Amino acid sequence: MGKNDTRVLTAGIEIPYVGLGTYLIANDDAAAVVRAALGVGFRHVDTAEFYGNEEGVGAGIRQALEAHGLSRKDVFVTTKLWPGNAAWGQTPKTTETTIASLDESLARLGLEYVDLYLIHAPFDHEQRLAQWRGLVELKRQGKARAIGVSNFDVAHIEELVGAGLPLPDANQIELHPWSQKPALVRYLAEKGITPIAYSSLVPLSTWRIAEGHDSAKTAEMRATGERADSPFKAMAAKYGVSEAQVLLRWAIQMGYPVLPKSTKPERMRQNADLFSFRIDDQDMAAIAKMDRGDGVAWPMGDPTKAA
Repeated sequence: MGKNDTRVLTAGIEIPYVGLGTYLIANDDAAAVVRAALGVGFRHVDTAEFYGNEEGVGAGIRQALEAHGLSRKDVFVTTKLWPGNAAWGQTPKTTETTIASLDESLARLGLEYVDLYLIHAPFDHEQRLAQWRGLVELKRQGKARAIGVSNFDVAHIEELVGAGLPLPDANQIELHPWSQKPALVRYLAEKGITPIAYSSLVPLSTWRIAEGHDSAKTAEMRATGERADSPFKAMAAKYGVSEAQVLLRWAIQMGYPVLPKSTKPERMRQNADLFSFRIDDQDMAAIAKMDRGDGVAWPMGDPTKAA
C-alpha cells in the first residue's frame, strides 16, 4: 500500500483506507495476527475496549515496529470507549470515567496515544454528551489525535451539534452493499465526517461462519451469497479477484476506509491488494441498487437505531 491509499480526516491526519479489524480475535492470538498484518503491509489496526484484546494488539504493534524498522507514526491505531449500557446492567461512563478508560486502554496497548478514539455505540442518552466531552478533552491532551463515534445516526450527531460541541472526525458504521445507509452517508459528507466501514463482507456466504457468531443475518441472505450466479461472484471473475476484494474495493471507491479481519497472511495480502483494480461505473450502479436497509452485524438490531 502506498502514500495515496489514505483519506484525510477533518483533524488533518491521514487514515489508511485498509485497516486490520480485530473483533473476535482472542487476546492470546492478537499479537501474532497484528504482527503478521503489519508485516504484509497493513498500516492501520482497529481494536476496542470491548474486544478484550488491546494488550495483545499493542504487543503485536510493538513487535512489528521493531521487526520491520517502523516508527510509531507509521501505524494508525484506533480503539474505542465502551460507553456502558444500562439496559445490560452496566454503568454508563461519565466524562471522568471516559478519560480514565482511555488511560487504561493506552496502558494495555503500551502506547502513549491513539490516532483515533471512538465512542463504540450511542447506548445511553443521558451520558452521551458527557462521554463526548471526555473525548474532546482527551484530544486536547494529545492522547487521541482524532476522535469520533461508532454506530451513531444523524440524530445522535445532531445532539452534539445542539450542545455546541465539536463534530466527530469519523463515524464507524456497518456499511456494505446490503446496508448502504444513504441518508446517513449524505449527512456525514455534509458535515465533513469520515464514514469508516465495518462488516464489509456481510454478503459473503461464509461471513462469520467460522466464529459461530450470532447476527441478524437471515438464512435467505446466506443462501443469496451461496448462489453460483451471485453478482459478487460474477464481478470477482470479471476483475480476476476474490469476492471479498470486490466488496472491500466497493467501499474504498465510495470513500470508506475498511477493516477486514483475517488471521491468515495470504488472505491479509488479498485484503490489502485493493488498488490494482477498479470497479467500473456499470457495476457500481448495479451495486447501488442492492441496498436492503438496516445492518445485520448486531443480533439485537442495527445500533444506529438506538434511542
